[in-house]
Amino acid sequence: MMKKWIAVTAALMILLAGCSSKETKTDKDAAEQHKEKEVEDVVKEAEKLPYQFPLTGIGTKEEPAGRAIAVVVNNHPKARPQSGLNEADLIYEVLAEGEVTRLVAIYQSEHPEKVGPIRSAREYFIDMALGYDSFFVAHGYSPEAKEMLDRGDIDNINGIQYDGSLFKRASFRKAPHNSYITYENMIKGAEKRNYDMNAAPDSAAFLSKEEFDGLEGAAAKDIMVSYGTPAFDLIYEYDAEAGKYHRFSGNEETADLDSKEPVLIDNLLVVQMDHKIVDSAGRRDVDLESGGTGYLFQKGKVNEIQWKNEAGRIVPYKDGEKAGFVPGKTWINIVPSISDVSFDSEQ
Repeated sequence: MMKKWIAVTAALMILLAGCSSKETKTDKDAAEQHKEKEVEDVVKEAEKLPYQFPLTGIGTKEEPAGRAIAVVVNNHPKARPQSGLNEADLIYEVLAEGEVTRLVAIYQSEHPEKVGPIRSAREYFIDMALGYDSFFVAHGYSPEAKEMLDRGDIDNINGIQYDGSLFKRASFRKAPHNSYITYENMIKGAEKRNYDMNAAPDSAAFLSKEEFDGLEGAAAKDIMVSYGTPAFDLIYEYDAEAGKYHRFSGNEETADLDSKEPVLIDNLLVVQMDHKIVDSAGRRDVDLESGGTGYLFQKGKVNEIQWKNEAGRIVPYKDGEKAGFVPGKTWINIVPSISDVSFDSEQ
């Protein structure tokens, strides 16, 4: 099989690709049956347990506690591979200056040993974190973000104040791509500031077993999302056996620096938003409020959706109804309203 990637400029579109022509019908049927059984097992396990983690929908024996923590993670090629992304419940990816994206990784169900490299805040990063009542961690800030932090709009710690104490510089990378923080130091920072870290966030909407069984959509095995430069263009490949998407950036799979564990995604949400350059440094205003179109990828299928901002969260709707997430990890790509059209042509 040879894949040919084609791109033209137009309104946002995502590539959708079917199975390889080399796969036999038996191979595809077996993979689909395995996937369906694994999905069913996850849902059954979640339904047997009395509680669910609020941002993953994964079942747990004890009532989830602990505040969400939102961390701004550097996504420059010199900062890859990062640490801790594989343990985030939810990750937003959005443009900062130029064609460079940054990540807002939100943790609640898992506590990574360390996260980083950490990068500076923008006002719309803070808005994203507020939707989960998060404790906010960054290293640096734009002038607008600094105003929000100084006003106390969100509980936070910042590497500007704690560089060398709570935040540590790695020797194997150069600034500004070398600031890291441990989970232990995040909690210490919250304690220093007397923040309450006990309350779990409100739960997202997740699919039930019946909704799993009826999940529909066009085939979406391979996906390309373009941010305008090869270093930040993304490919997502569906693993039918695992029932999850792998993420590739700059031709490298996104995986943890230390454990080498890949980031595996159960829900990929790609949403259009208006972007506007607001200063000479190229900083942006991103319209998180107005709603718009997008695509929700789950279990090798895709549905076109409309997104809404509900209490600070980006929530997908299909046919006027809230579209539930598959229990597991979620990645949200925020892209400009006008982007490259990309699709995969199987030959």
